[in-house]
Order: sequence, then C-alpha cells, then structure tokens
Amino acid sequence: MSTLHRFTYSALMVGLLVSLSGCPSMSTQGRNTAIGAGVGAVGGAVLTGGSTMGTVGGAAIGGIIGHETK
Repeated sequence: MSTLHRFTYSALMVGLLVSLSGCPSMSTQGRNTAIGAGVGAVGGAVLTGGSTMGTVGGAAIGGIIGHETK
C-alpha cells in the first residue's frame, strides 16, 4: 500500500472517530468501543502495511479494549 493510500485511509478513520465521538445518543461504553475499534484499525493497517487481516485484527483488539475501558 502506498504512502498516499495509507494517509487517505488514516484520514478517513480519524474523521470517522471524530464523528462517532460526538454522538450524544451513544453510551460511554459504545463510544469507547467505536473509538477503540477505529484506532485499532488504523494501528493494525499501519503496522502491517495495509493488510486486511492486520486492519481487521487491530479493529477487533481495539474494540475489545475500548469496550472494557471505563
């Protein structure tokens, strides 16, 4: 994955995180889960060079950590 693609993907994920973090109807736990999944997806994509498995795995791990955060 090229640097431009990584940057574009990361920018989209950050935009999604910002929009989700402002949802007033979401519970704190739901918001933390969504933010954790987004951050994990970006981290997984960056660490694995944009592989699908790295992105999905990062999202899953980040979502679990976000869900358990109080």
